[in-house]
Amino acid sequence: MSRRLVVLDVVGLTPRLLAHMPRLRAVAEEGFSAELGTVLPAVTCSAQATLLTGEPPAGHGIVGNGWYFRDLGEVLLWRQHHALVGGEKVWQAARRVEPGYTVANVCWWYAMGADVDWTVTPRPIYYADGRKEPDCWTDPPELHDTLTEALGTFPLFTYWGPGAGLTSSRWICRAAERILADQAPDLTLVYVPHLDYDLQRFGPSSPRAAAAAAELDAVLAPLLDAARAADATVVALSEYGITDVSRPVDVNRLLRTEGLLRVYTQDGMEYLDPWTSRAFAVADHQIAHVYVKDPADVAAVAKLCAGLPGVAEVLDAEGKAAAGLDHERAGELVLVAEPDAWFTYYYWLDDARAPDFARNVEIHRKPGYDPAELFFDPAAPGAAKRRAGVALARKKLGMRYLMSVVGLDAGARAVRGSHGRLPADPADGPVLLCSDPSLARDSFAATEVKALLLDLAGLGGATAATGGPAAGTAGPVPSEAADPDAGAAGSTAGAPSSTPTGPPGAEGRR
Repeated sequence: MSRRLVVLDVVGLTPRLLAHMPRLRAVAEEGFSAELGTVLPAVTCSAQATLLTGEPPAGHGIVGNGWYFRDLGEVLLWRQHHALVGGEKVWQAARRVEPGYTVANVCWWYAMGADVDWTVTPRPIYYADGRKEPDCWTDPPELHDTLTEALGTFPLFTYWGPGAGLTSSRWICRAAERILADQAPDLTLVYVPHLDYDLQRFGPSSPRAAAAAAELDAVLAPLLDAARAADATVVALSEYGITDVSRPVDVNRLLRTEGLLRVYTQDGMEYLDPWTSRAFAVADHQIAHVYVKDPADVAAVAKLCAGLPGVAEVLDAEGKAAAGLDHERAGELVLVAEPDAWFTYYYWLDDARAPDFARNVEIHRKPGYDPAELFFDPAAPGAAKRRAGVALARKKLGMRYLMSVVGLDAGARAVRGSHGRLPADPADGPVLLCSDPSLARDSFAATEVKALLLDLAGLGGATAATGGPAAGTAGPVPSEAADPDAGAAGSTAGAPSSTPTGPPGAEGRR
């Protein structure tokens, strides 16, 4: 009989922030804490897939929070279909030793269609008239009513956007407590996003970061108590650490100015045209995948990007291989930002020509990640809030509306925290805490977490299946996601100083 596990993914948790979290720190005092290496890119979807499979992105295929789906000709972020993730998952390995092993996934990514027993993930209601209302998706379906009757509707608009805050993390933790009590899974995975918000808005050095850590610690306390009551081993870990930034880098604007990126225009608005562009970037925090249509252009594009202020490294085929990122979904080039910089997706040269979705919280329509969605337009926050009020009134009347509250360049300049690269200082990197001291070590690689969880469960005899990555790594599979609103050129700065597939302690940390 395996030992029960509760695994908390406390996004953005670092050793520095633990100083403000006594309840979470007590987990380590009972057991141990360790440095946790991450992967490149150090972003949610890639890191979670590595934690669960023990493989780098080159193995499981999750090269970022999104990528260019070459066979569809579309940039898609925040997909949810579990078939996108290759490799053997930790619970699949466990079931080869204990066939009845049960698993609950509470808001970890790529949840839909996963072969687990209980799933909860955000999913709005999309009405035919264009309205979007908060809700969640569960499996089995009846779990939806059980949770919403007890906890209320999933608070989607505090999960992302200008209103993102503690309410969504509280709901997730209470849902996990309910599942733990009612279903007693052998493995409970819980995604807790709160630290992501104010650390990106204000930076990890701001007083708001310490306050967010203390707030979250109080919310985690009942879940930690519930885990203890269930005689479960607690593992709390993070995907990355957020570091201070001050410079947005507009790589797509550079590519457009050089005639490599093309747009098409409708109703005066410009849209990225990936079908005819010679090169364009999918920006993802401090990483950008640059897709280059003609292999003959790769060297020139690499040289151009290397000269852009804020770019630290340009990884070509050799560099991607060294970083564990050589997968067909990756760009021909991968850019790594300087420590104080991050990449925008912006491609328009005149704000008057920006698409209307640029000013909205639209995580699926934007061809890249946009942290400006965390703010009411910093150039005129009062006006942005008034527009939001009018939009809500129109929504209540059943009228069409646009929640046009996001700043463009002003929003980008307001961002003070980011992640994605491998930071040098362990104090700003991910951390792993465990209530069981028996497997204590000073450090773990992200690729070793799967084996650690199996050992903690008493299922260490479960070894990875042979025969290569599981189905799902080779081709992109489109699905709806949860929505809160060639080597001619060498790496211009060399391969990363530490690779994410090395021995413990060799991985960089973000």
